[in-house]
Amino acid sequence: MRPSDMPLISDGDASLLATAFGRRGLIGAGIAGGILASPLAALAQGAPGAAEITVDQARSEPIPIVIPPLGGDFGQQVSAVVSADLGNCGLFRPIAGSLPAGMPDFGTYKSLGARALVSGTATSSGGALRVEFRLWDVLTGTQIQGTAYTAAAADVRKIAHIIADVIYERMLGEKGYFNTRIAYIARSGPRAHQTTRLAIMDQDGANSHYLSGGQWLTLTPRFSPASDQLAFMSYANNRPRVYMLNLATGRQQLLGDFEGISFAPRFAPDGRSVVLSATRGGGSDIFTVDLVTRAKRQLTSSGAIDTSPCYSPDGSQIVFNSDRGGTPHLYIMSASGGGAKRISYGSGTYGSPVWSPRGDLIAFTRIANGSFSLGVMAPDGTGERIMTQGFTVESPSFCPNGRVIAFCRQTAAGAGGAGFSSGISTVDITGFHERAIPVGGASDPAWSPLNG
Repeated sequence: MRPSDMPLISDGDASLLATAFGRRGLIGAGIAGGILASPLAALAQGAPGAAEITVDQARSEPIPIVIPPLGGDFGQQVSAVVSADLGNCGLFRPIAGSLPAGMPDFGTYKSLGARALVSGTATSSGGALRVEFRLWDVLTGTQIQGTAYTAAAADVRKIAHIIADVIYERMLGEKGYFNTRIAYIARSGPRAHQTTRLAIMDQDGANSHYLSGGQWLTLTPRFSPASDQLAFMSYANNRPRVYMLNLATGRQQLLGDFEGISFAPRFAPDGRSVVLSATRGGGSDIFTVDLVTRAKRQLTSSGAIDTSPCYSPDGSQIVFNSDRGGTPHLYIMSASGGGAKRISYGSGTYGSPVWSPRGDLIAFTRIANGSFSLGVMAPDGTGERIMTQGFTVESPSFCPNGRVIAFCRQTAAGAGGAGFSSGISTVDITGFHERAIPVGGASDPAWSPLNG
């Protein structure tokens, strides 16, 4: 039996949350180590480096790259992870090949159609691992990169993700995103009574583990810029509010003492505050909470449902969705509040806006004719385009370089919840190369910053 001091949320608050979070089924869910890197000397003569290939070129013609097994169990793991990272992003085409000893015979690799080649070794001793990695331009016969990584053997996958990031950057001219994590909500059990747990995994779905026990409905985790904290919403004691979790210590604390419910948190780019929504009367307003002083500042007072705020990368603006015009649409205002301007004008309702780390796009969910779409538009509302559609596609989150979006895809449920599934997928910002992350029942992805 529920103790008398655990209040149920009101029907009005339940309605506000259902509106803010779309069709995801809140009612059914519970409402009614350090790595050392050192350079390796070049083995080939000539200027190191290669002519960069643009991302757009790689989309239409993925870069063929030979990634042979580096030898031994650890070397096999490194090669497999690097190959999967590069192959899964859709911009590279890994090719099987033999590992060269010393200087490669570039003619052999040219005959395979390769543009680049990976070589190296992986050795372990006393729990320590050393991986020597070289990246070669097959066409010019020069070494592009040479680095030795030393770490605990348990960090073998992390080293492999770092190597994949190096290859991505040297070949494409921009930062990779493989050495990152995704926080999410793990879901299990029947459709109408799912257990939700705060969880975290590597961006490829490996090393997944729970951060909460599943007693209370939990939603919308968000990383801090330093990747050391998560903000999220929990229904602890049947009162939905925003909490903070320190990933190093496991300490959890309530963020702000609001009279109503608080939800939809996002960190400011400088990590010093969190912007969120809180219910007030029949609507919700947007507030910021200083993480040091815990001082609250109200940014909107429209009398409508203002929710899902997200800062621009430079911290000067906030995008949010509001039904102040009658139906939920996207608006942009100053980070200090005021001057809200509508930017979405398509049919249906808009929600879940999130600003790209590059600052050039805003991703969103749109609901029209009973179906969900995931799209992007410029911050001024121009150039709207849809990347993917489905029964439910929502909760977009950009990877650190802004090239890929993680999102939740759910299927319709039949009688008794049969056929329902909820998982996390990724898609390129052009709508190219959609793929599911193998992590099981999941929703609400939040991509960490680089090295998160």
